[in-house]
Amino acid sequence: MGLIRLHSLSPLLLFFFLSLSFIQEAKPQTIPYNYNLSSSDEPLLLNKAQLGGCNLFQGSWVFDSSYPLYDSSCPFIDPEFNCQKYGRQDTLYLKQRWMPSSCDLPRFNGLDLLTKWRGKKIMFVGDSLSLNQWQSLTCMLKASVPTAKTSFVKRDEVATVTFQDYDVSVMLHRTPYLVDLVGEKVGRVLKLGSIEGGKRWLGMDVLIFNTWHWWTHKGKSQPWDYIEDGGAIMKDMNRLIAFYKGLTTWARWVDLNVDPSRTKVFFQGISPTHYEAKEWNGSSKNCYGETQPVAGSTYPAGAPPAALVVNRVLSRLRKPVSLLDITLLSQLRKDAHPSAYSGEHSGNDCSHWCLPGLPDTWNELLYTALI
Repeated sequence: MGLIRLHSLSPLLLFFFLSLSFIQEAKPQTIPYNYNLSSSDEPLLLNKAQLGGCNLFQGSWVFDSSYPLYDSSCPFIDPEFNCQKYGRQDTLYLKQRWMPSSCDLPRFNGLDLLTKWRGKKIMFVGDSLSLNQWQSLTCMLKASVPTAKTSFVKRDEVATVTFQDYDVSVMLHRTPYLVDLVGEKVGRVLKLGSIEGGKRWLGMDVLIFNTWHWWTHKGKSQPWDYIEDGGAIMKDMNRLIAFYKGLTTWARWVDLNVDPSRTKVFFQGISPTHYEAKEWNGSSKNCYGETQPVAGSTYPAGAPPAALVVNRVLSRLRKPVSLLDITLLSQLRKDAHPSAYSGEHSGNDCSHWCLPGLPDTWNELLYTALI
């Protein structure tokens, strides 16, 4: 079959091609929002059955003076997320609580989590959004048991904070694509069909996976030189197709290696960016200067196309993987990025999230699933 050009295909036709394993090359492109998902492509929403059918991910943001759950003095926050320390003066973004439309989200109780998960290992796997969420959870737990002994170790690309009094380890494996990025003679190769890094995920009690942020990077910020797909090495391909193939490799790893009686597996939904104010019908240019969430429970731009890929892949897994469907609730938080208040990133960061902040809600949802 010859080269398939995808830049002129409709969203529905592109969806069809995502299901075909014989696509080997395509032009990179920007793909529009607003894909429609069929019921057969719905993944397992976390704890939905246990909550009487309530969807925790549909709702709106409300002001709550009891938030945040910790402050910016938490020792686990990196400078890139510590917005208060690096000059952000407004505080309304710290006082937002997620309120599902038809049920209540349980209040986070770190002591309860540590007690029930005594002796367990919890690992976040993915890119800097996983780092964001990992640091959030360690801070939430530290604030719950401020006098508990903790230790920090980084070994073999895995960082671990252990709450020693409870023998609970909260771990992070930074691997932006989940699949392997390998240095070879030709250069740095992103191998869509290889996942040797998965050996670090074995033996965990909880796994929370995330990827997407780096799949769209190009130019100097792109960390690979070539993509390998089915034995063929190429300079580039359609990034959404590449994401689909890489995520399918991850799904095969889960089906082959996870024992559901031992390990709970979650996939964090797509974390959005806010670089284009037109997406929320805003009058500004991007997230800079935004101080309040989008009102209501819908986002004008709709769901990002990567969410379709995630739902498609998760719906076909044989092993249970729950989706932490944080996309919509995060899209509504145009106010929650570091923007110019990052201790590491120059310019305007509308990709990551301030701590304390939005990732704390992601972890409240995770807590709901774990208790």
